[in-house]
Amino acid sequence: MNHTRDIAIDIVPIGAAADEATQAALREPAGKAASGSKTNIFDFDRASLEHFFEQELGEKKFRAHQVMKWIHHRYVTDFADMTDLGKALRAKLEERAVVHAPQLIFDKESTDGTHKWLLGMDPKNAIETVYIPDKGRGTLCVSSQVGCALNCQFCSTATQGFNRNLSTAEIIGQVWIAARHLGNVPHQQRKLTNVVMMGMGEPLANFDNVVRAMSIMRDDLGYGLANKRVTLSTAGMVPMIDKLGEVSDVSLAVSLHAPNDELRSELVPLNKKYPIEALMEACVRYALRKRGTSVTFEYTLMKGVNDQPQHARELIRLLRAFDNAVQMKDAAKVNLIPFNPFPGTRFARPDEEAIRGFQKLLNNAGMIAPVRRTRGDDIDAACGQLKGQVMDRTRRQAEFRKRLDAQEAGDAAA
Repeated sequence: MNHTRDIAIDIVPIGAAADEATQAALREPAGKAASGSKTNIFDFDRASLEHFFEQELGEKKFRAHQVMKWIHHRYVTDFADMTDLGKALRAKLEERAVVHAPQLIFDKESTDGTHKWLLGMDPKNAIETVYIPDKGRGTLCVSSQVGCALNCQFCSTATQGFNRNLSTAEIIGQVWIAARHLGNVPHQQRKLTNVVMMGMGEPLANFDNVVRAMSIMRDDLGYGLANKRVTLSTAGMVPMIDKLGEVSDVSLAVSLHAPNDELRSELVPLNKKYPIEALMEACVRYALRKRGTSVTFEYTLMKGVNDQPQHARELIRLLRAFDNAVQMKDAAKVNLIPFNPFPGTRFARPDEEAIRGFQKLLNNAGMIAPVRRTRGDDIDAACGQLKGQVMDRTRRQAEFRKRLDAQEAGDAAA
């Protein structure tokens, strides 16, 4: 999906141009054991790991708790090093299971401290994960799919097409790699304070794996994050928003980007299936589950497209209606995101005066509407710039490259 956090890397192509280390790193799928028959412990949240220990290994479930601490608190992946487990159990685990994270291909650090990782999922696909440090907090932007099927017009990920969903292991493995790199110690030395499911892909289209991974993020045996510090961002899969409200209590963000159906259907094609009225009703239901719950609406500002005063006034009416339905002031919060350009896009970033003018209209109407500061744009890690490497199963990547080649040829001729 992500139009809201973007992480685009100039990635080394897989093939003759790739060095031997990169090729080797990608040979083994991230969510699978090397043998193809062993169980990857990264795929389990607490409940499923307890079940595995009791039903598959014949062990007490507290042993599962010990293993979770070794993996997610101490970043140990070799069962032989888990010294509070008996030798017999360690041997049993070696035979039946692995702890296998995605393969690190390379990482980049921005001048502003933002950090981006390119992670290999299998021999032909790679995704990006981004860490954004700020005063008193550190946010990790996590991907849920290889590419994205939704084709939002202003999103760099969409130009890559779509290949597949990520496994739970491939999702939580991103957190593990970042946390280990940062020296994060849950409950003690916390460098990673927030996780946002805003990377590549639409999280609600990969519901079960994303929910299981978010369970590990929030578990004290995992990364111990508070519910409100884990945010799922969706383009608006209405039935799945309702389902999420039944099984999880994370923060919800909605990629709105337009205040009316005509414009939103152009920018976010999913709107044709789930128009704004249905989407807002689902958001009201989500907010009403628990008193005091707010929903964040993400709005990427694009020059001459959705940044005009009339758009701001429409947005104010829409979100006031949401506040009234929830019966809570500031139930709706807006994140204003200046568009981050990428090669081949037809959209542009508004000038600063237009951005601040739009924000002022919202603020004067009593709305919380911060402008998201662009971070990591020097390494293509800003919102909407994430790309990775996708073996596209659609025609979208080829069509985009064809348009880009034609544009470059036209520029050269001029």
